[in-house]
Amino acid sequence: MADSSSSRAVGVGRVLVVVYAILALAATGRSVFQILTKFESAPVAYSLSALAALVYVAATVALIARGSAAYRAAWAAIAFELAGVLVVGTLSLADPQLFPDDTVWSQFGRGYLFIPLVLPILGIAWLVKRRPSTVPA
Repeated sequence: MADSSSSRAVGVGRVLVVVYAILALAATGRSVFQILTKFESAPVAYSLSALAALVYVAATVALIARGSAAYRAAWAAIAFELAGVLVVGTLSLADPQLFPDDTVWSQFGRGYLFIPLVLPILGIAWLVKRRPSTVPA
């Protein structure tokens, strides 16, 4: 168990944080562009991309921050991300008409080299490994 004041952004955690930050920037840029230029053509897809961007930003900040509250926030963001990519990924394959344009999570993140599918699994594994001692079991 890690000390509650220690950062999770050490070692492999730094790589995880960098990938989350890059994905946050990419998803934010894409969703802002889509919302500003063609929102009316696929409002659900573009809104989901914006939501994904917010989740990636929250996960990045929570992984960098110290303490048990940040740890719990990281868990919440990453668990939500995993649920989102699984639900949206499944729906986008089962009924492609639901999403006339791709979201970050469509087809399990195919447009982002499946990083949106793999990243939360790695994030959860990292959180389990770096669990602060002050978080109740």
